[in-house]
Amino acid sequence: MITRKRWATGVCALLAALTVGLGPATLSPAWADTGPSASADGSTGADNQPGTPKEAPKVELVLDVSGSMRKRDIDGQSRMSAAKSAFNEVLDAVPQEVRLGIRTLGADYPGQDRKRGCQDTRQLYPVGPLDRTEAKTAVATLAPTGWTPIGPALLGAAEDLKGGEATKRIVLITDGEDTCAPLDPCEVARDIAARGIHLVIDTLGLVPDVKTRRQLMCIAEATGGTYTSVHRTEELSGRVRQLVVRAADPVVTPVATDGAARCADAPALEPGLYTDRQVFGQHRFYRVDVLPGQELRASVSVSADRAVNDDYGVLLRAVTTHGREIVRGSEAGDGRTDVISTGLRYPKKDDQEALDDDTKPAAETVCLQVSNSFSAPPSVKTTPGMPIELAIDVVDGPDSASDVASFGLGRGWWLLGALVLAGFLGGLIWGWVSRWRVAIWRTN
Repeated sequence: MITRKRWATGVCALLAALTVGLGPATLSPAWADTGPSASADGSTGADNQPGTPKEAPKVELVLDVSGSMRKRDIDGQSRMSAAKSAFNEVLDAVPQEVRLGIRTLGADYPGQDRKRGCQDTRQLYPVGPLDRTEAKTAVATLAPTGWTPIGPALLGAAEDLKGGEATKRIVLITDGEDTCAPLDPCEVARDIAARGIHLVIDTLGLVPDVKTRRQLMCIAEATGGTYTSVHRTEELSGRVRQLVVRAADPVVTPVATDGAARCADAPALEPGLYTDRQVFGQHRFYRVDVLPGQELRASVSVSADRAVNDDYGVLLRAVTTHGREIVRGSEAGDGRTDVISTGLRYPKKDDQEALDDDTKPAAETVCLQVSNSFSAPPSVKTTPGMPIELAIDVVDGPDSASDVASFGLGRGWWLLGALVLAGFLGGLIWGWVSRWRVAIWRTN
């Protein structure tokens, strides 16, 4: 005789069997492969591991604490307050592997003696493992004080970072041009670059005037760094954080390249980050090889490093070597801007004939065309061109075995379908059991 207890036990066993039976078979395709992912050439991450650990990257933040930092023109607060706020956010976000230090300029001497004022630079926090509380406390004590000895500060920072083969980066944050000539900070940057110590200087200008902008651009260009104009606190914290994180991954350190006026003459680029210069309204071409089953991902940023007219745009096109457009990305704007960006993605389908013949698939050469629609007032020089930054990545496409994402869920759709089916069957069985129990209760 079948009792209600036996029925309940049987139903529970059936549901458990459905769950166990569907679970592993459904989960394994999406998550079972947890080994090293394959790169574009078929090698795995484990194959590329070096025999010895890499040196930790080094970054020194060089902060202007001169008297002009008292000005209240950034989000209604002083430039110094904006810098402190940004530093607190950046210090919270510094990757654990980064060795970070802080150097000041113009923080201690308030007098008029030029010789003393031009020696006013010191290391506020030594380059090394970061104690966030200690670093924040040191920054909190700063108050706008003296001169703007950018050249001596850069020399001091280079000394702070010397030694070893680690990635080295100086991030200079200032609101004015150097006041200690003839030690020209641009010449100092060129001297640092000539030492061959692989040190990059990035510069950020707080509400800069034309002279400050020109000087900071020169410093950055001398070492392959970047220049950014800052008018808001969030712009400052976001850009500094980006530069510090970039130092932790040498792969994304920009490499200078020279695009061509036509696809046939374009340089062949590997995945990475590249810098170039582009004249107003000019086209620049670059070439990338994409294998069947891979996806090309590219983005470009154009920095408006001088006064430009309203209404501008940037266009990034992927075209064949014969000029046929494959896909494009574009962005436009009006009003003041410092950077405008756009990107695109191009998945290359598998070559079915090559798969059937078991032959090595041939790569397709894709030409990336970068165009801009910037213009400038007659008084503004159009040369050298504006800085552009091109990011290129080639990954396994959405149809490959190593990619778990397809329509947002990938083979997780199988899991979703299995769960729906299990829920449907469970609902039917439970409804049938409930009806049977009601019938038994009525008969009793």
